[in-house]
Amino acid sequence: MTKHALTPPRLKTMKQQGARIAMMTAYDYPSAQLSEEAEVDVILVGDSLGNVVLGYDTTVPVTLNDMIYHTRAVMRGAASTMIVTDMPFATYRLTPQETLRNAARIMQEGGAHAVKMEGGAELSDEIKRLTEAGIPVLGHLGLTPQSVLQIGGYKIQGKAEKEIEKLLSDAKALEAAGAFGIVLELVTEPIAEAITRAVGIPTIGIGAGRGCDGQVIVYHDLIRYGSNIRDKRFVKTYADVGAAIRTAIGEYVQDVKTGAFPEEKHGFPLDGDSARLLEGKLYGGGVQ
Repeated sequence: MTKHALTPPRLKTMKQQGARIAMMTAYDYPSAQLSEEAEVDVILVGDSLGNVVLGYDTTVPVTLNDMIYHTRAVMRGAASTMIVTDMPFATYRLTPQETLRNAARIMQEGGAHAVKMEGGAELSDEIKRLTEAGIPVLGHLGLTPQSVLQIGGYKIQGKAEKEIEKLLSDAKALEAAGAFGIVLELVTEPIAEAITRAVGIPTIGIGAGRGCDGQVIVYHDLIRYGSNIRDKRFVKTYADVGAAIRTAIGEYVQDVKTGAFPEEKHGFPLDGDSARLLEGKLYGGGVQ
């Protein structure tokens, strides 16, 4: 039986039933394909691709075209999984028309099922506008990487009383505006749990502890795919493919240098008639 992608109402039902939601952040066809085969519930095409696969220091340089390009690749690899795509820096918090136009491009050109936006109550009008136009929106509170230059780094959120009150009120505002869920990033565990109890929509944690309705992790972090992957307290490593890849490439280089690769079995011989014809041409024997 063909699997169908989850929908916002189904995710809400999962919260009500106490079923945990497994989300994966992935950026291309093979990672999406493997994620779908492993039966993740949702794939997030995050603008963290700026840091992870494009080599930027922050997510700020990531463009709308970048997000559309990677979303299309993910959709080809995971056609039966719900795909949510980040709206990148400076593609919202604009005029209602511009925000709608940018979100619509992600849906129409990229093929995403929903978009994600970073921010709290100040986004209420934009979220309402998008949902009224048929574009589902996933919220994002706590550490918001697009604002990292303003907030001064990657800091834990939800410690000070004023900060806690704002997180709770923002979560309720996102729900009221029509968001179907909220990502909580680097939020203290008790506050993330309190937010999860306070809203009727799913919360997806990343560095927000055990009390959320689901979790999201970056594909490359989960399997340590890359060079010098930085250890993060909130990440559980399930494999170290980076080390295996590095070793394999090193062995390949050594084999090329020593002549161990390619071997005879890696080439393609000629059949008898063609071999005799070639031998005659090469060694002056003429064509017999």
